[in-house]
Amino acid sequence: MEFGRRTCIMGVVNVTPDSFSDGGKFFARDAAVAQGQKLAADGADILDIGGESTRPFSDPVSADEEIERVIPVIAKLADHLTIPISIDTMKAEVARRAIEAGASVINDVSALRFDPDMGEVAREFDTPVVLMHMLGSPKTMQDTPTYDNLIADISDFLKDAIARAQKQGISRSKLIVDPGIGFGKTVSHNLFLIRHLQAFASLEVPILIGPSRKAFIRKLLKDEHSDDIPPDLPIVETGTQAAVAAAVLCGAHIVRVHDAASTRVTIRILDAIRAAQDN
Repeated sequence: MEFGRRTCIMGVVNVTPDSFSDGGKFFARDAAVAQGQKLAADGADILDIGGESTRPFSDPVSADEEIERVIPVIAKLADHLTIPISIDTMKAEVARRAIEAGASVINDVSALRFDPDMGEVAREFDTPVVLMHMLGSPKTMQDTPTYDNLIADISDFLKDAIARAQKQGISRSKLIVDPGIGFGKTVSHNLFLIRHLQAFASLEVPILIGPSRKAFIRKLLKDEHSDDIPPDLPIVETGTQAAVAAAVLCGAHIVRVHDAASTRVTIRILDAIRAAQDN
């Protein structure tokens, strides 16, 4: 992937029974493989395969359970696709098994904090690593999240994560940062974060952002009398594309989404606008 020339699309495949975004629609192995193939055909530049839900208040699963869910899917997709596959996990053993099965990127929402062996796996296989900001853990991150200074606090966290990765022998050229939309943020936090995404350019590594179908979009779009709206409604996808557009214009290099086809159209126009020259 070449960052900067155009915005890259990371397509999400949740091999889980309890994902907020698709409610377990792709938990079955064949369904997950089919979804990965569809995302690739629709224009995804990379697939992100996860076997543990990180929705707010979710409970963790064992490494063995994660491995059983994702490894057959990764192996099957790696045999048929040429685009990179990312493993979305916080566990080093899951990452190792995924890379051996054909994955080539580690997407760690804990930013190498939860498993002391994760950095060693990334260094051993020389894989790119996504380092994401999150308050606490998925179980606790939405318990009244507060910041002294949102952008500065997240920047400092990501600087520390980059330093931690480099200390473990991972080249800076292999690092990607994710400010963690929805991971310990309120609606206003998420909106402010997207608006000021360019602030993270000073970290001098590619920026990934994942607004797709997140609760802040649904809360902004729902009727004032309803509790929530289903994440897979067309209106939520329209809202997602608005967030994607804003993120791209504010400096995102990679957007993590559930609908690659719609996103491909959005970023094609946006990349053309960004590349336009004065006449």
